[in-house]
Amino acid sequence: MSKRFEQKDWQESMRLKLDFNNMMTSYVGENGISEAEIADLQAQIEKAEKAMVEKRANGGMDWRDLPYNQADIVKDINAYVESVKDEFDTFVVLGIGGSALGPIAVQQAINHPYYNELSKEKRGGYPKLYVMDNIDPEKLVSLFDIIELDKTLFNVITKSGSTSETMSQFMIIKEMLEEKLGKEESKKHVVCTTDAKNGNLRPIADKEGYKSFIIPAGVGGRFSELTPVGLLPAAMCGIDIEELLAGAAYMDELCKNDNTFKNPASMYAILNYLAMKRGKNISVIMPYADTLKYIGDWYAQLWAESLGKKFDNDKNVVNVGQTPVRALGATDQHSQVQLYSEGPKDKVIVFVGVDKYKTTLDIPKIYGDIPSLGFLGGETHNKLIKTEQMATEYALLKSGQTNMTITLPEVNEFTLGQILYLFEVATGFAGELLDINAFDQPGVEEGKNATYAMFGRPGYDEKKAELDNRPAKNDKYII
Repeated sequence: MSKRFEQKDWQESMRLKLDFNNMMTSYVGENGISEAEIADLQAQIEKAEKAMVEKRANGGMDWRDLPYNQADIVKDINAYVESVKDEFDTFVVLGIGGSALGPIAVQQAINHPYYNELSKEKRGGYPKLYVMDNIDPEKLVSLFDIIELDKTLFNVITKSGSTSETMSQFMIIKEMLEEKLGKEESKKHVVCTTDAKNGNLRPIADKEGYKSFIIPAGVGGRFSELTPVGLLPAAMCGIDIEELLAGAAYMDELCKNDNTFKNPASMYAILNYLAMKRGKNISVIMPYADTLKYIGDWYAQLWAESLGKKFDNDKNVVNVGQTPVRALGATDQHSQVQLYSEGPKDKVIVFVGVDKYKTTLDIPKIYGDIPSLGFLGGETHNKLIKTEQMATEYALLKSGQTNMTITLPEVNEFTLGQILYLFEVATGFAGELLDINAFDQPGVEEGKNATYAMFGRPGYDEKKAELDNRPAKNDKYII
């Protein structure tokens, strides 16, 4: 019997919808974008399309092949999960950036919002999930107040094996495990996700005999959610990773459409590119579902780290990029929407809505004698949140603030795979339009190198000297 994601009718029923009416001048007025502007950009669009195809063919976008080339990896992950899940009560991810944001987003989207509070039986026999995504010492120390070391499996995720945050956590936990369980037994409590050949973690994993999964060499951290970086934590929490990849593959086909106005990734990128040209350098992503809240966090890294660049491909200083802002509907109607409605017209707001929520919640018919409350009686929270989304969209349209809406028929692995992949392709396409390298992060590397130098890491003497010679702070400017 075929699985649901293999059925064409079901796939079509789960297709995402991108509504960009409120980006266009015919709807939002002079702050919008005209079809003529898009037509004038056609030569640049065609150049970007060609570059995307060529880079994919030549191995420059290995992340685009992930929906198709991981059948064996999925089998290995699922078999490993099945073999160990009963042994552990807790699964802890040690990772930062793309190694943490993706796993958190997928877990929050698919599983129960209070997943860790459920009994193991109600979790389907799968362990709790914690993600240690920062090095605030209080966070890691506090973790051991709520987990039992001998019933915990730690997933160390770093491609280079030199990520100071992740490797320092691993070093602390390795010593704790060996002191409590002994060297041999402790090996069962560590699983590594890293490069196949290179980096510091690979030889460590091989020497210690840790189970390991591979991050493909050509896939960067913020594009790695559909590799074992994200697939292993997802599977460890009972999420169907085959369906997640199937959703990404479905979106990949949609993103091959030659008609710009029918290609969701191209259109998303083009509209944001033209908006940036108009000074709209803030990208707000506002899901109207708590399940999708952390998609905003994942998107923020993807969009900011990929597109925020000082130089273009010809080494000209361009200082481009949009600042991503995370919001949540309806929560942030009461904190941010005032700014979006009446503040500067320097934003593109992206609503992410859901047609069908996982549950329906009725509002009782009470307080009918109070007109300002009674009108809610007999309705549902489902209708209320969807109506508030439409009302906020209308308010922004009326104020001339550009916005668009992505709608998921429902939140499941297939639709989640679609939206993750849509944003990844749109990011790559936006990078081509901006004529920048969307796949490096030199600004991040500068901070890393400064940290290495200040800690005395070998090979960073020149950077250390540079830091030692930086201007001294003036007490006049310290209160």
